[in-house]
Amino acid sequence: MTKANIQTILPGLYLVDLDLPSLSGFHHFISSWIYSKQGTTIIVDPGPPSTIPVLLEALDMLHIKKVDYLLLTHIHLDHGGGAGHLVQAFPDLPVLCHPKGIPHLTDPEKLWQGSLKVLGEVAEAYGKLLPVPAENLSFRTRLQVGPFDIEITETPGHAAHHISYLTDGLLFAAELAGVSLPINNSFYQRPATPPRFIYEVYKKSLQTAAALDARQLCLGHHGVRSDPEAFFLSAEWQLEHWLETVRRHMRADAPYSEENVLDELLRTDPLMIDFTALPEDVQQRERYFCLNSLRGMYGYLSA
Repeated sequence: MTKANIQTILPGLYLVDLDLPSLSGFHHFISSWIYSKQGTTIIVDPGPPSTIPVLLEALDMLHIKKVDYLLLTHIHLDHGGGAGHLVQAFPDLPVLCHPKGIPHLTDPEKLWQGSLKVLGEVAEAYGKLLPVPAENLSFRTRLQVGPFDIEITETPGHAAHHISYLTDGLLFAAELAGVSLPINNSFYQRPATPPRFIYEVYKKSLQTAAALDARQLCLGHHGVRSDPEAFFLSAEWQLEHWLETVRRHMRADAPYSEENVLDELLRTDPLMIDFTALPEDVQQRERYFCLNSLRGMYGYLSA
């Protein structure tokens, strides 16, 4: 088992890396958030099923014996997939999830088979889901748990069931604006627009999140951004740039090629200028997910 790597972001706020050594490049990429205050602990996204032992070890290292609420931003395996496993460890744990995601958590077989079909060996490494009892699951637009007053906002651009959580000026935004990786005193950034991608919904989600009163963004991939306004503006610009690049390649005389589109974006997108400075295994991982995002855009423009 991978030993828990815990980063203290603020007093009581911890980022737990959920690395997957069996997958090349899957380090410092997936995370879970633990936030404790005045004896109350919430977790935002438990991560994949296979890394729940790491999250449990992190809780033990932090001397946290009780979790008061699990907040799911969405049910994709790398974010919410481990919910059933965490509930096994804490049987009375309340879980908040978008209503569209709840049926897939109480009976996860369809979600698991769909994940296997799309992700293949990546899904296998994430691990198989366990069901979450229906009585543990609920949804609301505002949650008061201990000292936490949590505003819940639907941000369905990345997935139809994606939601974000705002408390204490912290916006737990998961993957609503894609991926942001610190590098060379700046950030490598890319969108997450897998099929089924709908441009208008994704853009509106960015604008909705940007209008929230957040001082810091707690991301699912990866870490913290302390410049919410700049981050969302750049994400919206990048969305337009990528979509226009895909559209232009689709209209060209030459056969359409995702690889050619990505190669052009690596030359023309300033938010990806440091791509080659990423470790080689991370570059391979990012190419995989970039191409998946381009498939979403291609599908939208082809409809």
